[in-house]
Parts: sequence; C-alpha cells; structure tokens
Amino acid sequence: MLCVATRLFSQALKRSTSPWFHLVARAIQSRRMSRIVECVPNFSEGRNSKVIDAIAKAISETAGVSLLDVDPGASTNRTVYTFVGSPEDVVQGALNGAKIAKELIDMRKHKGEHPRLGALDVCPFIPVRGVTMEDCAACARSFGERAAKELGIAVYLYGFASEQDYRKTVPQIRAGEYEGLNKRIVMPEWKPDYGPAEFDAKWGATVAGARKFLIAYNINILGTKEQAHRIALNLRETGRGNNQPGRLKCVQGIGWWLEEANLAQLSLNLVDYEVTPMHVAFEECVKDAKELKLPVCGSQVVGLIPLDAILKAADHYIEKENLFILEEDQKIRLVIQRLGLSSVTPFDPKTRIIEYMISSADKSPLVSMTVREFIKAIGARTSAPGGGSAAAAIAAIGAALGTMVGFMSYGNKKYDNLDPLMRSLIPSLRQAMLDLTEMVDKDTNAFNDFMQARKMPKKTPEEEEKREAAMQEGLKSAVQVPMAVIQTANKAWPPLVELSKVSNPTTLSDLQVGARSLETGVWGAYYNVKINLPDIKDEQYKAEVLKQAEDAVSLAQQQCQEVLKILDQRSPK
Repeated sequence: MLCVATRLFSQALKRSTSPWFHLVARAIQSRRMSRIVECVPNFSEGRNSKVIDAIAKAISETAGVSLLDVDPGASTNRTVYTFVGSPEDVVQGALNGAKIAKELIDMRKHKGEHPRLGALDVCPFIPVRGVTMEDCAACARSFGERAAKELGIAVYLYGFASEQDYRKTVPQIRAGEYEGLNKRIVMPEWKPDYGPAEFDAKWGATVAGARKFLIAYNINILGTKEQAHRIALNLRETGRGNNQPGRLKCVQGIGWWLEEANLAQLSLNLVDYEVTPMHVAFEECVKDAKELKLPVCGSQVVGLIPLDAILKAADHYIEKENLFILEEDQKIRLVIQRLGLSSVTPFDPKTRIIEYMISSADKSPLVSMTVREFIKAIGARTSAPGGGSAAAAIAAIGAALGTMVGFMSYGNKKYDNLDPLMRSLIPSLRQAMLDLTEMVDKDTNAFNDFMQARKMPKKTPEEEEKREAAMQEGLKSAVQVPMAVIQTANKAWPPLVELSKVSNPTTLSDLQVGARSLETGVWGAYYNVKINLPDIKDEQYKAEVLKQAEDAVSLAQQQCQEVLKILDQRSPK
C-alpha cells in the first residue's frame, strides 16, 4: 500500500517550499520526451517537512526529470513521490532521492500505519511512452546495482524485474517488515539481489522493480480499523490465506485508521486496473459495508492515476444509469461525484491525472495554437505545416459542424422525439472530430521524420542502405497519415446523411458548410497521398494505396452531394 494522501498538508508544504516545487514538468517543457518512464518511490517519512522537502528537491533538480507529485501521509509516516523522465534520468532521480534519505531517515525511529521494509521502501518503474516493460525492468536493475555500489544498501527486485516466483511481489519480500529483516536477510533464499546480505538498522532494505500502473485507492468507511480490515480480507486477492482467496483479482489491501480525517480506510492497491477497475473495487466494498451496517463516504486516489482508469469508471456509470455524456471533463466530474473522490481532499484532474500533468507542458505544437497562429504557421515560408495538416484541420471542422448540429437538435423540447436518434449519431461524429484533430500534427510530424531520414549520412554503402530504408519508411508514413485522414473523415458520412434529414432547421447552413469541409478535407488528403507515392519503390503497395484513395474520394463526393441535396430540399424557398 502506498501512503495516505494528506492533501491539505501537501498543499501547505508546496506553499512553503522553494520555487523548484512549482516548476511541474519543467523538463518536458524544455524538450518533448519520446521515451518516458514514471518512477514512484515511497520513502518512510511522512511527517517531517524538512526531510520530505529535501528528498523532493534532490529529485526535481535531477537533469531531465519532472517531479509531478509529492504526497505525504502523517498516519502512515510515508511519502509517495511521482516523477517522469527518460529511463536514464529517472534512475538518476531515484538515486538522488535515496542519497538524501540515507542521510536523513533512520528506520530505528520509524513508526506508522503502513507496512515498510526500509527508508526507501519501494521504488517501482512504470512504462509511460515509448518504452517497454523490459526497459523498466532494466531501470530497476540499474538502480539496484548503482544503489548497492554507491550507497551500500540492500536491494530486492520485484515485479517484472524479478526472476524468482517466490519473491515477485512486494508483500512476499516485505513479509515480517523491517522488524523481521535482521533474521531474514541472512537466509540464503532471501539474499538481496544487490548489496550486502547484512542488516543495516538505519536503512533496512529497498524493493525496486518494474510494474504496470498501480492505482493506490483508499475507500472511506465510518467504522473501525478492524472492520475496514475485515472487508479488505474479503476483497483482496490473497484473502485470508489458507486457501481462502478474496473476490478481486490483482488487488492487495489492508484496513487502517486515518487519524487526520477521523475515519477508517480500506486501503487497496489495484495492481492491474484493467482486471479490477476502480469502480468495481468501490462497489464491492459498498456491498460488504452494507452487510456490516457501515456507511461508505467516498474514496481517495493516492498519487496520480491514468486517464483511462477514470474513463472506464465513467463508462460503467453511463451504461448503468443510461446517461448521455460525451465530453471528457464531464465524464471526470461524474466519476468524482459517484466515487466521492474529493471526500477527504479535493481531486483536481489537472494535478491528479498523469496524462494531464504531462500534456500540460507537452502539447502538440499545431493544435495548441490559436487559429491566427495556425494560419500564420501555414502561411510561413516553410514546407510544414502544409496541405496535409490543413486537410486534417478542414476535415475536423467538417466533423465538428456535424457534431454541433447534432447537439443543437438534442435536448431541445421542440425536437425531443429526435433524442434517441441523436444519441446514436452524435458520438461517431464527435469521435471523428477528435481523431482528425490529432492528425493535424501527425501529418507534419511524418513529414519531419522523412526530412530527418534524408539528412542521414551516406558515406558508406551501409549508411546509404540505412538512409534509403529510413526514407522509404518515412514516405510510407507520409502516405499513411493522409490515408488515415481520408478513412476517418469518410466514417462521418453515414451519420451526417441521417442528420441532414431531421436536424434542427436553423442549422441547415452549418451542415452544408460541414459537408463541404469534410469533402475538401478528403480531397486535400488525397492529393497528399498522390504526391508521396511516386518515390515509393514498392509497386504493389503504391497500386493498392492509390486504388483505396481514389475509391475514398469518389465516396466522399457522392456522400457530400447526397447531404447537400437533402438539405437543399429542406431549405426555405
């Protein structure tokens, strides 16, 4: 279990620290990271702000690292740090934090609600973008090797970094906790993967590994610690042991008392939220609490959470309650309310959802521009952005106008008979709008990749061969993006045709502009396909792509004319 989030304390700490704390994601601001690993070290100190501050400062000042969150818990006496960077940089960041902890944390004095083994208790590495799980396992091994050598500490590997089944999980390795480590560490089967097999009373031992994104999730119960723990035993995968498994797969859990909030918590680790989502854990807890006649009053996410986990919960409640919600921010609001995520401390999506933390400083350069800036960028004396990005943008505008017309016809008392139809038409138009928007930058990026391939050295036959292969791949990528624009735009025609038959009459001109824009976007993408095909050497590939593009243009022409004909018949004479 990760530490309990004491958000009010965290906010006060942030106000008191030096400016480094407020420069969230500064490394991402300085350059777009193509390979991002997340590191979430848990240090056994959650009360002394000077120690918490010093560790955070050491991490944040590591070159190439962005510190996203610091989450201290007084009851658990534990702080969770979340930071991202390249594989090499996050290993260095974890080491820098460990060096400070080596000086300032003394496990002989440590007491808290949370199980722990050492000053730096657990140090997981998680893939975020452009890296594999094996890359993260390599990070854990590199950290363990260097920490043992530079700090003289004992390090155990877990998760995807471990090759031994009996010591794959943190609970397996942490059994007996710090108090039992002195006897355990000298056993041959519990020899550390790195560092001395000797008990260091001041430090203890560290567990480092690679894992999927783990959600530390606490559910609030107005009952006792013992009652919360009883529910945890019912739910967690290991259950009560002795062949008495719990109900939820990939879930670890205990019950504890949160002194600062005066309530008990069921503290869960959702080790794989795709197997057991957050809303499933919450509702199963509610079920057990009801049997004990205990009220559940919201829940709490510790540290950061993937957007996908929130949207999965939103989809569950939307389906369960037959709701019609499409906007991402509204889905997040729904989940915050249904799960009571702000019951202990405020849940701010901008600072709690990892994708938002990263994207706040890593926005796509074109779609984040104002309209004026985007038009000026196209009109500048550079070849990119050009027709491909413009085509994607125009097609996105077409799909957006269709979406707008759908919404203008939905929820309107005058057209309430159309609501069921609008619920079926709007989502696909809106998704096309979102997908096409993403392609505005993809087209320019594909062109830039091709230009980079052209700049590769060609002094030797080997270099020439690599350069040619990269250029061919770049050309195919430059073709695939506008083909994706064509295919995505054409998915919007069926709902657009149906919408044109029944939509709010005041929006007919909007739909006419939308249809023409969608068709123009398809044509623009088609021309971008054609201009890149001649230099591709794979003749079969060229023929297949050209045929697909020509058929798609014909379809767009036909569908556009059908929409315009229907709208013309409906227009006032």
